[in-house]
Amino acid sequence: QVQLVESGGGLVQAGGSLRLSCAASGRFLSVSAMAWYHQTPGKQRELVASISSGGSTNYADSVKGRFTISRDNAKNTVYLQMNSLKPEDTTVYFCYAVLETSANIFQQYWGQGTQVTVSS
Repeated sequence: QVQLVESGGGLVQAGGSLRLSCAASGRFLSVSAMAWYHQTPGKQRELVASISSGGSTNYADSVKGRFTISRDNAKNTVYLQMNSLKPEDTTVYFCYAVLETSANIFQQYWGQGTQVTVSS
């Protein structure tokens, strides 16, 4: 069974840093796009950052210059380095990945979510 396992959330003071990790495990042929989303209660899930299989990145305006997304293809893992954290970054962060589960068949998966809390 394919799953995305996240780690790295927690409590940090404003101005601090956290690093989120998300590893894909199970049976699949390859990993395509990977991304991080966040979701505040009552609101839709929003893209924070994405990275293609080739390493092209995209960021929400609110995190540009502060967050960096990267991936280790050998480990099927995506990271989100979060610097200069602000209280408004407080929310649940979800890992997202598109996996090739069989030849030319791609499916989307979500992690379970990890809480990030930034205190002022």
